[in-house]
Amino acid sequence: MRTWGPLTAVCLGTFMLLLDVTIVVVALPDMAHALDASLSDLQWVIDGYALALAALLLGVGAAADVLGRRRTQVAGTVVFALASLGCGLASNAEVLVAARAVQGLGAAAMFATTLPLLGAAYRGRQRSTALGVWGAVSGGAAALGPIVGGLLTAGPGWRWIFFVNLPVSVASVWLTLRVVPESKGRAERRVDWAGTVTFALFAGALTYAGVRAPTVGWTSARTGATLAVAVLALLAFVVVERRAAHPLLDLRLLRTPAFTGVLLGAIGYNAAAFGVIPYFSIWLQTVLGMSPVRGSLVLLPLAATAFVVAAVGGRLLHGVPARYVIGSGLLLIGAGCLATAVLDAGSSWTALVPGLTLAGIGTGLVSPGLAGAALAAVPHEDAGMAGGAVNAVRQLGYALGVAGFGAVLTSRMQDAIGRDAAHTAAGGGAAALRGTVSGHDVRQAFASGLNGASLTAGAVGLAAGLAVLLMVRTTSTPVAGRTPSAPRDEPRGSSSRGDCRVQIPWRLRHRNLLSRQ
Repeated sequence: MRTWGPLTAVCLGTFMLLLDVTIVVVALPDMAHALDASLSDLQWVIDGYALALAALLLGVGAAADVLGRRRTQVAGTVVFALASLGCGLASNAEVLVAARAVQGLGAAAMFATTLPLLGAAYRGRQRSTALGVWGAVSGGAAALGPIVGGLLTAGPGWRWIFFVNLPVSVASVWLTLRVVPESKGRAERRVDWAGTVTFALFAGALTYAGVRAPTVGWTSARTGATLAVAVLALLAFVVVERRAAHPLLDLRLLRTPAFTGVLLGAIGYNAAAFGVIPYFSIWLQTVLGMSPVRGSLVLLPLAATAFVVAAVGGRLLHGVPARYVIGSGLLLIGAGCLATAVLDAGSSWTALVPGLTLAGIGTGLVSPGLAGAALAAVPHEDAGMAGGAVNAVRQLGYALGVAGFGAVLTSRMQDAIGRDAAHTAAGGGAAALRGTVSGHDVRQAFASGLNGASLTAGAVGLAAGLAVLLMVRTTSTPVAGRTPSAPRDEPRGSSSRGDCRVQIPWRLRHRNLLSRQ
């Protein structure tokens, strides 16, 4: 327990918070019925959590360096648990969305401290093993979410997808306090509150525009004003980060093509791999009439192949440049999304299996390598910033994917059955259209909408894959005006250049061999 206890505690919290990113997917129809929720409400149930997690991750991570990472991890878990209770007791959609946002705040505190806590607890070969296990857990959690959510929804009910977090949170807090050592960042580090606020405003306004535009219109004054706020917030974030003594994100890192390529890959990965899944779930249950369990099992090819490939690929692909592994994985995700765009009014769940399998293989390749590629692309002293940035943009990619693909879905549907009927069906209310719209027309419209969303997701995945293949070529590149320092776990003077790898600890093994001579 003393050796691997910290890894168990950290992975337990990581699995829980990432599971909650997608666990609500299969429960959306039941939520819509119980809470009289609209399509926009359902999108915010998903995006409220992912957006809070993405927007606050970097800021909370900086605060954890000052306050103590274990303390922040425990506080975040407590907030997460209380918010989960609020989600489970929610009496309407507004309360549920608000509780999900608070849940995302707690998750940000948990997620931001995972890698620093592991880095403080382990050294050398043990650190490499711990990071590998953490990568597999984080990669599989989001893929498993719909299946776990389906089992709970069909069993005790959809509210238990939140109640189940309570005992897990208690176990996580107890284990963390018992076995995880406290650690802090540099003493002079300060929290960049201005950067945190402007980034959160940018992400929130952009996502809000994507969610609301299909209802109020892309050319409406409200949509235009929201997009203008997003642009102004982004400009303010750039100005703030250029002047901050301790920025959330050192913008000079973006001059490194490898790091920028990893960020683009991270955004495209979560958007393409998971952004259409909520709408598949609604289609399976409300249009094809499947139960939550059967609907969740349709998504098993994605989860199962992701787990197997992530577990096996790390060993088989050791030493292969990360840009090839991540880039090809993203191309497979894109191809898998394109392969699901084959639906028509008579399609059944089997039409999704080939595409979900391809996407699962790609997910298993991409997820374990993203964090390592980001760390390899920047100087050592920026490793924490790079890891936090990748995790943040991954969740932002998911939030934007759900909003954007939902807009494509409803746009295609309303061309066939009208705007009101399209939003009702996409929000899980296909049964309410009986007598006003024929069942065949609803099936045809929903299939057309899903095809449009899948084609868009496929394009995003392919573009992200090409960006990684073209841009992620070297490991650590000095940032203008800075001199990278050698990592504490490797001797000074060792080379830090060359292709970044799926697993990077070859220098650690070299050091161990030297110590034996």
